[in-house]
Amino acid sequence: MCSPDSWNIKQHLEYDCHMSDFASQISANKYRTHTNGELNKKHEGLRVVLSGWVHNRRDHGGLIFIDLRDKWGITQLTFDPSRGQELFAAAEKLRSEFVITVAGEVKARPAEMVNTNLTTGQIEITVSELTVQSTAKTPPFEIDDAIDANEEIRFTYRFLDLRRPKMQQLLKTRDVFILHLREYMHRQGFTEVQTPIIANSSPEGARDYLIPSRLYPGRFYALPQAPQQYKQLLMVGGLDRYFQIAPAFRDEDARLDRATGDFYQLDLEMSFVEQEDIWEVVEPLMIELTETFTNREITTRPFPRIPWREAMNRYGSDKPDVRFDLLIHNVSEPAGAGAFSVFNNALERGGVVHALHVPGGASFTRKQINELTEAAKVYGAKGLAYILVKESLSSPVIKHLGEDAAAAIVKQVKAQEGDAVFFGAGSWLTVCRSLGAVRSAAAGMLNLKDPTKASWLWVTDFPMYEFNEAKGQIDFSHNPFSMPQGGMDALAVEDPTTILAYQYDLVFNGFEISSGAIRNHRPDIMYKAFALAGYTKEEVDAKFGAMIRAFAYGAPPHGGFAPGIDRLFFLLMDLPNVRDVQAFPKDAKARDLMMGSPSPVSEKQLKELHISLDLDD
Repeated sequence: MCSPDSWNIKQHLEYDCHMSDFASQISANKYRTHTNGELNKKHEGLRVVLSGWVHNRRDHGGLIFIDLRDKWGITQLTFDPSRGQELFAAAEKLRSEFVITVAGEVKARPAEMVNTNLTTGQIEITVSELTVQSTAKTPPFEIDDAIDANEEIRFTYRFLDLRRPKMQQLLKTRDVFILHLREYMHRQGFTEVQTPIIANSSPEGARDYLIPSRLYPGRFYALPQAPQQYKQLLMVGGLDRYFQIAPAFRDEDARLDRATGDFYQLDLEMSFVEQEDIWEVVEPLMIELTETFTNREITTRPFPRIPWREAMNRYGSDKPDVRFDLLIHNVSEPAGAGAFSVFNNALERGGVVHALHVPGGASFTRKQINELTEAAKVYGAKGLAYILVKESLSSPVIKHLGEDAAAAIVKQVKAQEGDAVFFGAGSWLTVCRSLGAVRSAAAGMLNLKDPTKASWLWVTDFPMYEFNEAKGQIDFSHNPFSMPQGGMDALAVEDPTTILAYQYDLVFNGFEISSGAIRNHRPDIMYKAFALAGYTKEEVDAKFGAMIRAFAYGAPPHGGFAPGIDRLFFLLMDLPNVRDVQAFPKDAKARDLMMGSPSPVSEKQLKELHISLDLDD
């Protein structure tokens, strides 16, 4: 017997300790004396009561066998007509997913009937009593891990999908995962605090979910995209080390690694710290999670720190996957020496020519090269020039570029026979991003994304601002509450896009796990930083008045981090989609198919909120 105080992470994952303790707690329960994953030969001769769902029914030679399922496992039941025709007739009416309670005796299975795939496979229950707790319609799909129903059906009937053993195990593992996070944070001296769910709108980078106020017509609350302002105010309040398993709400489109609507994150904030202090807390946690919940090999310790501009230049991404060594090179000089007008025009306009070296890429088919071209176009490239290094150089652009320039480029990137070189020409950021997309796609084609590797890294020194072409003005590129590197002096430059912030991202195998920053804790610097992004002092006071007032009473230097739990868990578990790790996910179109939301509301409700709808558009 083990007590909850003695449980550890491994025991939680293995179930055994928890099951035996759980069984002792339910021994007097009229519905069950044991779970369906617990009984074995040592219980032979014991009278037991079990409850659960009918997993399947089999009629064999006058006997009826029922597999009874609960979250703990499966136990085989045997109904023998010699124990009474009424009981046997009731068993004949049982169907898949009926909920039943049975009483009977534990019997050892004959040797040839032992099922080594079940923990209960050595025994069966000879049933003497049966109670049907509820009947069930025929499910739209079998409750079996081998059945792969489409997502729409599974999400519509999520309550059935959750019954599958795989989903039960996944939710249990997620529970232990979050338990591990909490235990780690408490060991590090953090205090968990719950911050408000109904808050104010804030520019966090995504669309807010707005809540109209009944008492204040024309005004709105917002569901928080993150507890950003609250956790900074906790630092002003002297808490020093805060964390929370926090819900976050963002009205954005679904992606492979990002759920739409709501998700959870490990939100943390620390006072009197620099970037390194935060990394020293976060990095060991990620190592623990990798080693506890996966069999992946961590490629580099400590995690590499790569400045943002270097990451863009070398990998074409601010979340680079460095499990493979496909590198991008600046070949503007040799490319400019050729006669290819596409390259020359780009350089004359102040752009660049970069080349991606892909070892083994000469084997790509025309179809694959077309796919790589489409990947580049997503990020603004107009096409994708290339050279295949075979016995001689092969490329449609050599006749324009010239053989000498082509040879010089191949030499600079150190391409060998059998390799490919892909080009991007244009503005620096467009070239970086388009070749980064080609790099990722090419690595997938060459099977270079090793699933047994865990490649963690930090990307640092993000630009504070970027030029927003849609707005035609300077805008924040990341978190607007970050401290600029150099403080107030840094904000005096002519070109704000050159200002770096104390911002950093944690990256895992090419996915951003989280962004973090050292915060701007001085009102004078905050007013100036927002002014460069087009905000007046009055607008800053209106949107962030609580923070400005708080900082005026003495704010410590502080910083934080907030990795998404759903995303981190899905990536470590190597699952197809982040929605797989949520108990009740929305689909890719932001719909809750089970509950039918979003749904219309009554005119009465709208009137109470002083809202009228114009749906003509």
